[in-house]
Amino acid sequence: MAKAKTAYVCTECGADYSKWQGQCTACQTWNTVSEVRGISSNTKGARGVRFEGFAGSLSTVQSLNDVSLSEQERISTGMQEFDRVLGGGLVEGSAVLMGGHPGAGKSTLLLQAVCHLAASVPAIYVTGEESLQQVAMRARRLGLPTSDLKMLSETSVERIIQVAEAEKPRILVIDSIQVMHVADTESAPGSVSQVRESAAYLTRFAKQTGTILFLVGHVTKDGSLAGPKVLEHMIDCSILLEGSSDSRYRTLRGIKNRFGAVNELGVFAMLEQGLKEVKNPSAIFLNRGEDAAPGSVVMVVWEGTRPMLVEIQALVDMAQGGYPRRVAVGLDQNRLAMLLAVLHRHGGLHVSDQDVFVNVVGGVKVNETSADLALLAAVVSSFRDRALPQDLVIFGEVGLSGEIRPVPSGQERINEAAKHGFTRALVPKANAPRKAIAGMKVIPVTKLSEAITALEEL
Repeated sequence: MAKAKTAYVCTECGADYSKWQGQCTACQTWNTVSEVRGISSNTKGARGVRFEGFAGSLSTVQSLNDVSLSEQERISTGMQEFDRVLGGGLVEGSAVLMGGHPGAGKSTLLLQAVCHLAASVPAIYVTGEESLQQVAMRARRLGLPTSDLKMLSETSVERIIQVAEAEKPRILVIDSIQVMHVADTESAPGSVSQVRESAAYLTRFAKQTGTILFLVGHVTKDGSLAGPKVLEHMIDCSILLEGSSDSRYRTLRGIKNRFGAVNELGVFAMLEQGLKEVKNPSAIFLNRGEDAAPGSVVMVVWEGTRPMLVEIQALVDMAQGGYPRRVAVGLDQNRLAMLLAVLHRHGGLHVSDQDVFVNVVGGVKVNETSADLALLAAVVSSFRDRALPQDLVIFGEVGLSGEIRPVPSGQERINEAAKHGFTRALVPKANAPRKAIAGMKVIPVTKLSEAITALEEL
């Protein structure tokens, strides 16, 4: 019998330690080092064979110039928004990890895609959390074609690989990786070691056989993917399905992608027939009222490879108490506090005794700095109780010295706003187009004080 050994692994970054300690010295997090039990390293057999040629078949050393550059053919999922997030479709031998909160629609989206793909390519859907009857009931309720999709209810990775070697599918879905287990690892399913070993085993199989692998992963309370961080390093593409339970819209965001753009965003609507793609996301995020309201402005953010128009709202009110609140939904709260300090220093607006609430409409999370100028414009509008024109669009980065910095793809952002009927744009001077755009008046600014003056003149 193989001799078991004990190791201590950080659940955040995957760093190994010989003994337990309170803080991980690699990622500086506390209380993330946990004990795992595995098989001894001197054991030979399946474990040694399993990790030979992890990224594919064993090959010889060759010059980088001799490597074939033939582009791999992609397989379309039948959903343009899904293909966009994946970088144009599915790549042979790729491993894709999909995460999301319970009820977000991970299993529904994959079941829809795989049912349609199974008509042209062989596919197997492995379920470890639901029975085959439950999956069949969902597919029937959604009206999906079920005659070509093969199903398997199993949690043993070795058994799944045996079935896959016999059936030879081109697409393999594992729902979910947290319930899978490897016989060699002496720990419970869902533990750090089991998730890591199971994912490594399945990923190696996908690389060597050219199978497209989908792994469904759970998320923690803060929305990050559960399990060891090394799991995200193993796979080729990591996507996250987001959306609150009280909203019918879901956003699919690419966190990591070796075959396409990162931070690409796909939008879906949850209907009775399942998830339906929204091909024009700007239209749903710009569902504004007929009357202009103070504190509301439209900005243009860049999501992956396309611009998207999103409304941002701000509410500035007298603080009820000695500590003014700073609340940001869809934006970084620390950046909000920094921009308010810049507004006071270089814009002349004193809001230290005011509560400031900022919200990005539609549940979109904005991670880029192009929203700085629009955020401050919404704050100024609410503070002075003066509505901004509804045909105005704003974008630009604000520096600590009050300068307005340019952002990437400024020309494309202005063109997108013009397509949706906007006639005025407040943008950094460096992003102003050289040629006039028909029906669009561009207002270039270089300093925050100039931007506030321009807003007052509108």
